[in-house]
Formats: sequence, C-alpha cells, structure tokens
Amino acid sequence: MKTQLLSAQCSTDLTQAAELLKAGEQVAVPTETVYGLAADASNPDAVAGIFTAKGRPANHPLIVHLGDVASITEWATQIPDEAYKLANAFWPGPMTLLLPRAEHVSPVVTGGLDTIGLRVPAQPVLLDLLATHQLAVAAPSANPYKKLSPTTAEQVVHGLGGKIAAVIDGGPCQHGLESTIVDLTKRPFSVLRAGPITASELSAVLGETVEAPEQHDTVVPGNVGSHYQPNTRLQMVAADLSDLPAPHPEKRAALLHFGDAPTRDDLVCIAMPDDAARYGQALYHQLAQADQLGVDEIWLAQPPHGEAWLAVHDRLRRAVS
Repeated sequence: MKTQLLSAQCSTDLTQAAELLKAGEQVAVPTETVYGLAADASNPDAVAGIFTAKGRPANHPLIVHLGDVASITEWATQIPDEAYKLANAFWPGPMTLLLPRAEHVSPVVTGGLDTIGLRVPAQPVLLDLLATHQLAVAAPSANPYKKLSPTTAEQVVHGLGGKIAAVIDGGPCQHGLESTIVDLTKRPFSVLRAGPITASELSAVLGETVEAPEQHDTVVPGNVGSHYQPNTRLQMVAADLSDLPAPHPEKRAALLHFGDAPTRDDLVCIAMPDDAARYGQALYHQLAQADQLGVDEIWLAQPPHGEAWLAVHDRLRRAVS
C-alpha cells in the first residue's frame, strides 16, 4: 500500500481524506495533542484496521473524536450534567470524557468495555473535517504500538508508511502530549490519564474535587506499563547532570537537558524548554530526533515536579527502558 501525503491546506485533499474514511480506510490526522490514526467509528471493520496497522492489541479501547458537543448523545448514555459543564469549558480541546457507551457502539471501538472515551478536538482542520462531513472517528496515536506518539506528519510516515491509506499534514501539534482522560462513570470523578488539562482546572469548573490518582486499575488508552518508547534505550539522569555516566570510547549518547550542557565528544546535546507546556510540546519530537542520530543511548535530565508536569512524568515513566 502506498500512503498518500495530503495537505491540510488543500480542500480537495481534505475531501479525499473524508472519502477514504467513509470507504473504511485508515487516515492519520493532526490533532492539537498528537497525530491520530483515524477510522470511521461507526464501521467496526475500519476500526479493526487501526489495530492491525499499529500492531495494537484489540482489547485496548480507543477514543472517539466528535465534531461537536451535541454528538455525545449518539455515543454515550447516562451522561451526567457535569459532562456538559466540562465540555462547555474545555471543548474543543485536549480533554477526553469517559462515559458509559451507548448500546449500539461496537465493542471493537471500546476494547470490549462498557465505557467509551469521547472528545471534541481543537485542531481546526480536523474539527472542520468532522463537522463538514458528519464524521466521528476512532483515533489513537498514529504510531506503532508502544512507540513514540508522532507530533508531525513526517513521524507518522516514518512509523506507519505503507500500512495506512493517507496522512493529512497539518504541521506540528500544539500540545505534543495526549489528552487528559476524565472518568465520569463514578464519583468521585478522577483523572485516569494526565494531560494538558489538570485536575485543579477540572475541579475549578465543577466546584468539586476531581481526583488524580497515580495508580488505578481502570483500562484507558495509553495506560500500559511500557509505552511512548523511542527505539533507542532511554535513561533518566539527575536534573543537574551530576550522575552522568562516564565517557565511553566506543559509545555515544544524546542528552536532553536544561540549561548549560557539558562539553563531551561522546554527547549530542539537545536543550529542552524549562516550562511544562513547552516541554510537553517538545518531548516526543525531540526524542524522535534523538532516535534518528544513531546514538547508543538517550539520556534525559529529570524534569521538575508539580501538577503541571504530571503528564510529562507519566509518559516518561512508561518510556524509560
């Protein structure tokens, strides 16, 4: 299969993407979080193709992306008022609501579960595609299973080229980390995957505490133990670089760091932003860049802690070899 590269700036290309999706094909699409591998969520065979292309186990649930808030009722049931409060505050945007699935929704989409993750993306091209063509798409990250989530169309082609019908090139992703997943199926409400929207922000809108447990047994997208991994072995080092391994005459490493970097012939140094939002946007991209350098290892300086950094630490905990 030849993977077509389509332009988000070309209306003809976007119409072609919609036709491919309606025909049951898989198309990688830009979102404000990461690139997603989309298929028509109403077509179980098309959705099954996502799992095949990614090499993803079929019991892993997918997130369905909608064109507007009103479409929630087509995919979920027993929707609490709080869902609409959050939707009005954060949609379009990087927040996924976990709700009881509607009876007609295929278990292929939900990984066999009785719940479904829904969100309205903020990426304008994707949002227009969904609304104009009346589509809802299941779309996990557009990468081989457990590998780095792509934040550019080039990275999608590198990982899935030849396995999917097309990629819409919408430029770099705004956030660079996957959406926050909020469980609204039981109280107290809780964050099941950290993302760009924090539990504090959710709590402020609802006027009640939304919990953010570090450990839980709820199956949601992206919560497997090993995930978001570069092909090159990734290790964490101290923020001040005090524990860097000694130079090795036959090995090279890439170092993702804050501030000044050491001058060493065995290191390729990559400076990282020092605020959480820009760091999150850069993380997957810089790890992908480091992965292409032909080094033996990637070393990453420990990021700061705090609520704004929870999503970063969640991804790194799963990515470290």
